[in-house]
Amino acid sequence: MTPLLRRGLKGLVLGVSITALVGCGTLFHPERKGQMSGRIDPVVAIANGVGLLFFILPGVIAYAVDFSNGTIYLPSGHNAAGIDALKLEDDMDVASLERLLSDKSGKPVSLDSELLRVEEVESLDEALALVRMAGIANL
Repeated sequence: MTPLLRRGLKGLVLGVSITALVGCGTLFHPERKGQMSGRIDPVVAIANGVGLLFFILPGVIAYAVDFSNGTIYLPSGHNAAGIDALKLEDDMDVASLERLLSDKSGKPVSLDSELLRVEEVESLDEALALVRMAGIANL
């Protein structure tokens, strides 16, 4: 085997192993991190399965990484709860805030509604804890 072919083969195996070790869903869809459950994305599952074809360990690690990050799950529909971080200006009035929330959610929003809860939190973890305590599934 020539040194050039050996080097190319080593690079290919290394590239496939690194991709599998990182987890395909984490590479393809980093915005999905933090999802707790949902339907499994078949593209990510098959890509992780390719790691099983080369060696068992990279495939298993890829699945473990994607399940622990939540990146193997398809994004949930618009019925589910979610958390979006928005930077608000200090001089924003109620009408501007309602417009911003309506644009973001795609539905009319009234801050006078009893069903709407607006909280200022220090971190994303605190916001997630509030949603979980509210008993909302599909986050």
